Amino acid sequence: MMSFWKNLAQLAVRKFDAAECTECPKGPPGADPAFATAVTALGAKLAMADGLAHDVEQTAFLHVFQPDEKAMRDVMRLYDLARQTSLGFESYARRLAKRYSNCPQILEDVLEGLFHIAVSDGHLSHQEETYLETVAELFGIKAPAYRRIRAGYVPLGEDDPYYVLGLQPDASDDDIRVARRARLNDFHPDRIRARGLPIDFETLYTQKTALINSAYDQIVKERALLA
Repeated sequence: MMSFWKNLAQLAVRKFDAAECTECPKGPPGADPAFATAVTALGAKLAMADGLAHDVEQTAFLHVFQPDEKAMRDVMRLYDLARQTSLGFESYARRLAKRYSNCPQILEDVLEGLFHIAVSDGHLSHQEETYLETVAELFGIKAPAYRRIRAGYVPLGEDDPYYVLGLQPDASDDDIRVARRARLNDFHPDRIRARGLPIDFETLYTQKTALINSAYDQIVKERALLA
């Protein structure tokens, strides 16, 4: 890991690598100074996304990327320079996306690390979520993959289609179809009458049925984008 962090502080004040290559740089990302600079800047600027950087976020950054002890001073110098403001993070994301455009898993790994930092203070703020959504978009990470990564750190919201079906984003296609049928059966008019519920409940459950079908359709369309 030492080469990952070598000369980071010097790189921080130099012109960024133009990253014109169309193939992934040879060797592991940790051996690529441009990668190291970009992820450090993204992590630091994320800490300022909500206007206030916390020590716990810095600790989370160090936990995720694990700099070599001998390089710690240079790492922290770059981190402190970058976290003065969240402005400009898009350029780092674009350059990283361009450099690793043929290595989507590496870009997903970076997004995972950023999520770890974002929730290290116990919650994900609206500003942090906007930051992460923008990074994901610039990385070319599609909605299903973003939702899958997000679900590992933040509970699904009530408006999330997987939440509506009572599933997690990593559910199989078969699980999704089964869940849809089960949920629709729960709200079938015959079942409502059998439970002795007032007729007014039929209108409510008709709305529920529409919500279930809409959630299912959204998931199918999102997955089709990845096919």
